[in-house]
Amino acid sequence: MFAAGADGRSDTAETPALSPAGIAAVQHPVPARVLCCFARADYLDQTDARDMAPPPSLPEPPPRCLGCPVLDLVGQMFGDFGGTAIEDQRSFLNDRVGTKLFGGNVTIHDDCTHPLQAGPSFDGEGVARRRLTLVDSGVVRDLAYSRGCAQRAGKQPTGHGLPLPNELGEFPINIVFAGGDTSIDDMIRSTEWGILVTRFWYIREVDPYEKIMTGMTRDGTFLIERGEVAGGIRNFRFNQGLIELLNHVAALGPAVRASGEETFDMVMPSMKAHDFHFTEVTRF
Repeated sequence: MFAAGADGRSDTAETPALSPAGIAAVQHPVPARVLCCFARADYLDQTDARDMAPPPSLPEPPPRCLGCPVLDLVGQMFGDFGGTAIEDQRSFLNDRVGTKLFGGNVTIHDDCTHPLQAGPSFDGEGVARRRLTLVDSGVVRDLAYSRGCAQRAGKQPTGHGLPLPNELGEFPINIVFAGGDTSIDDMIRSTEWGILVTRFWYIREVDPYEKIMTGMTRDGTFLIERGEVAGGIRNFRFNQGLIELLNHVAALGPAVRASGEETFDMVMPSMKAHDFHFTEVTRF
């Protein structure tokens, strides 16, 4: 983990400099998720403070901000971890299975037996669910297979098929993203310039193969200065590739079960990373 200085350089010699913008997610001790993004210093310097200032009625930031932006953003990619998506050439994993696509600190399983997961131990076709290692230290490993897709691909069904008839085939629904041990306070304290995001919304796909998503912040966006939450600011629009994002993870918090608005429940950690792409400030 590192914090970028006001000049854009890292505070530690062994880590790279912070470029265009940064992202960091921080976690509440209870099952809720908070995302903290730290933008490059020159972007903040070139933006008029009056343009970023919130409406006068916006309250002071609470001690802990609730929300689930990490889940809602990262969760957009798991529909692509299915054999039918690969077969249909609509997955960003086409020609990438078995390659190191994400950072070495990213490991993701699909595991219906995890103590924080829920749901039946069989799929919509009555097949027992297998534990899948979707990503192992950044390397894409397993895919989900329904019975029909498995037969066509010469694989064994994994117990992730949807009830028939359907067009999607299968996808993993018991996501467990391996976490770390960095606390919310440590993530904020280590951020020289940051933006604390409590909610992402209106998330839409821009580029399916690079998995670039666009959306906005909402319901509480706060500026972090010198390791402290300084106050509220206006919302941002972003255009961010999930492959790029998961290559820039600098720290992870403990994983807990979380519920979002734009995807299904998952076991998801808080996250701190860099190079997150905010594109403009909204009017509200």
